[in-house]
Amino acid sequence: MATLFKDVFILDGERERAQRGHILVSKGRVQTVMGVSEKHPAADKIVEGRGRMAVLPGFVNAHTHAAMVLLRGLGEETPLMEWLQKKIWPVEAKLTPEHIYWGTASAILEMLATGTTCFTDMYFEMDGVARAALEAGMRAALCRGIVSGPPVDGVSKIDVSIEDNLALFERWHGREGLITVQLGPHAPYTVPFEDMKKIVVIAKERGIGVHFHFLETEWELGYINDELKMTPEKYLADTGILEVPGTILAHGVWMTPAWADNLDMSNVTIAHCPCSNMKLGSGVLPLDTWLDKNVGLAIGTDGASSNNRLDMWGEMRSAALIHKGVTRSPTGTPAIDVLRMATFEGARAAGFANKGLIREGWAADLVLVDLDQPHYVGADEENLAGYVVYAGSSADVRGTMVNGKWLYKDGVYPTMDKEEILRKTREAREAILKNP
Repeated sequence: MATLFKDVFILDGERERAQRGHILVSKGRVQTVMGVSEKHPAADKIVEGRGRMAVLPGFVNAHTHAAMVLLRGLGEETPLMEWLQKKIWPVEAKLTPEHIYWGTASAILEMLATGTTCFTDMYFEMDGVARAALEAGMRAALCRGIVSGPPVDGVSKIDVSIEDNLALFERWHGREGLITVQLGPHAPYTVPFEDMKKIVVIAKERGIGVHFHFLETEWELGYINDELKMTPEKYLADTGILEVPGTILAHGVWMTPAWADNLDMSNVTIAHCPCSNMKLGSGVLPLDTWLDKNVGLAIGTDGASSNNRLDMWGEMRSAALIHKGVTRSPTGTPAIDVLRMATFEGARAAGFANKGLIREGWAADLVLVDLDQPHYVGADEENLAGYVVYAGSSADVRGTMVNGKWLYKDGVYPTMDKEEILRKTREAREAILKNP
């Protein structure tokens, strides 16, 4: 079945200006992109834009923990390590595979309604995450969080976690073209240095990407210097993680852009999580300085327990504004660069090719945006990127499409049972907050 987006504004992160025209989608792909004056082809379904709709690539949440919607609001306004140790980890210990499945499904409802077509997720019991994504028809890049801890049946927890992650890869990587799987060592302070080196060796041997929290807080900077007796730059070099294609370094707040002048960081994407980093008081990634380095830059929300939203529109606006304020430069961090980070760069980091731009032959992962709103008055081909990033919001989303299929349209989820998901999610939340 073919769908024609008729007379819409077409914008992606590699266009200097938006184009007013038509888009024909068929067989899961963008078949034709043409100017508004050109005669459009026939289609089974027509979305009438009338110059009051925009079509963007689907947003990619480059770092999150979807099922943590179940923990939203816990331990508000608490320092990161205290928040983790006293508020989050004790409750997470109560989570079951069923809880994680329903929590993820709820997160998917939230993400689809805000225009996200793909999310990059690190957690545990990841089969439930994969199942929820696949049932919804959404893209996902998944990894099992690998951490140290007491042995499990005489086997180190690290080794058990690695085997779980590799089994996840064998079961789900490449499924229906919607799922990719990476290895997920949690962070330098939860994965011993020698174990980290072992994980990197496995990743290189098996051709698997790595998703890793790195330098989210200043405390972590001190940990690497004081406990591991090395600089963070040496840590990256000596673990070998920079040699792994498809490496995602989540947060990277305290990374130094000059490292890219000394290290080959071309395999790396930094997943910038501006709202979570601000809320936890972690600091501000110097994004403007990273923009001219040979490193990928994407945008994520982090989990809803620390953000508290899964809304990529808010992340884009924050990313574009914070750095202008910090650097006192209104020309830094251009809106079009932020849009590219939130779409194409995230898709590439997640291991998905030919996604994140509106090009003929590319996947039809698209967002339909209503421009017939007061805050879009004056939007045109030249300035639409600025309107989207600075004035737009997730309330403007009218539809979210993956592989040419509507997963969200005008408040309706064709592939999901919203009422059941919310009921089950409420039950899961009540269960994990009960005293033992």
